[in-house]
Amino acid sequence: MTDILDAATKVRTPHRATGRPVGSIRSALLVLESTWTWYKRNWKATVFSSVGLPVLYLLAMGLGFGSQVRAGSLPGGVAYVAYLAPALFPAGAVQTAAGECTFPILSGFQWSKVFLGITASPITPGQLLFGQVLWVMSRLIVSGVAFLLVALAVGAVSGPGILLSLVFGVCTGLAFGIPLMALAASQGNDPKAFNVVFRFVVVPMSLFAGTFFPITQLPAWVRPVAWITPMWHGTELARGAAFGTLTWGSALAHLAVLGAMIFVGVLLARWRFRVRLTS
Repeated sequence: MTDILDAATKVRTPHRATGRPVGSIRSALLVLESTWTWYKRNWKATVFSSVGLPVLYLLAMGLGFGSQVRAGSLPGGVAYVAYLAPALFPAGAVQTAAGECTFPILSGFQWSKVFLGITASPITPGQLLFGQVLWVMSRLIVSGVAFLLVALAVGAVSGPGILLSLVFGVCTGLAFGIPLMALAASQGNDPKAFNVVFRFVVVPMSLFAGTFFPITQLPAWVRPVAWITPMWHGTELARGAAFGTLTWGSALAHLAVLGAMIFVGVLLARWRFRVRLTS
């Protein structure tokens, strides 16, 4: 009987605190796990925006409108649907990142206040940010793979380089999304800035950053505007990888721009997370 009581006592005894802080990687993974726990119950709300919209663009513009475009008029002489497919990786990634890095981030601070609960634990604001970045990266990869399968099914894949297009699309989404996290961490209860981002940044960038046609077709004075967008750099990388025309020099230049955007975005977001959660 004594042995049974001792065993029961051991089962009920809570784990003792070690006194050691949780490592940065494990903390970020715990944040990722918490977000996944919520998402697997609510994933249906985001399927259309992250996968459905790029697929509709591919079908409507690539197969529908593309049937009226002569293959010889495009770079490399490819069919329009094959020309469009690689560019939809960065375009779709930007749209997905915009959705994940605005209202959900603000909700964690302002409405659900889940970020306050997370950082009441040993997890720091920087580790919380790292976990959120991992989550956005996971979303971009999953939605990109889903789009890739659809592109394969409709014959829009021109070669194995399309896999690199997926990677470059993820980089583009992070380059646009992480700075938005800093913006979201700076908003109050009425985030009017998000409306400006979606209406006057995301939509024009999708139309004029080379997704549907080369920016050489734009007036010369408009092209520099496209050059400063992450979507144009991602589109150039994705198309070059898909068609095998990407050179090391241009790849490094485009990746340097995207990397700089990610780096600056991380610095700004980390600062805003720390100010919002410790003040």
